Amino acid sequence: MTNTSKRIIGGAVLVAILGLIALLERWGVPAVRWASVIVALGMIVEMVLAIKRASAEIITKNAIVFFGFLAWLVVVLIAAYFVGGHPWKMLLLLMIISCADIGAWFFGKNLGDDKMWERISPNKTWAGQIAGIMCGTFASVMYGLLGADTFFPQLLWIGISISLLSQYGDLTASWIKRKLKLKDFGNIIPGHGGFLDRFDGWIYALPLIWFVMSTI
Repeated sequence: MTNTSKRIIGGAVLVAILGLIALLERWGVPAVRWASVIVALGMIVEMVLAIKRASAEIITKNAIVFFGFLAWLVVVLIAAYFVGGHPWKMLLLLMIISCADIGAWFFGKNLGDDKMWERISPNKTWAGQIAGIMCGTFASVMYGLLGADTFFPQLLWIGISISLLSQYGDLTASWIKRKLKLKDFGNIIPGHGGFLDRFDGWIYALPLIWFVMSTI
């Protein structure tokens, strides 16, 4: 099976799971919260397994980085529990991250080779980052317009912040993988890698949403 076929199948499975989660929420089951917790737990498990697979030399050299990142993933887990209890906020988060990711990939691939940090992630470009922020912010504003037929100025700042943080979450995961000498953290999602590979946009964005929720 080709990698493209795996990605299509993996994407279809993700869409089916999202549909099931939406149905369960409609029936009164807090599926978004528990799905978010499962994803965050999966991220932690993948990081633990990655550390266990690494050589003693790699672990000794990067112990502070690896275990610091693992501790941060616990913060992501807590944030997933609290934000997951608010399905519409989680939907906003996913919309922004998805659009930022797609925008960064598409425009970064077609608008130049101005690399950001080639040693960390060779495919990331400044053009892609700017386009990703614009696409994520557009998704945030449309969330307000479609949901309440109203323009909410604060959604501009939310869109910009989450789009930027999601891309730096991606870069952080790529940096950790390079130190671990891994291509992917896992292969639980065909063609898409593991939970950490697919949801690395959560690394900073999800705690930000939790922090904002806690202060208003």
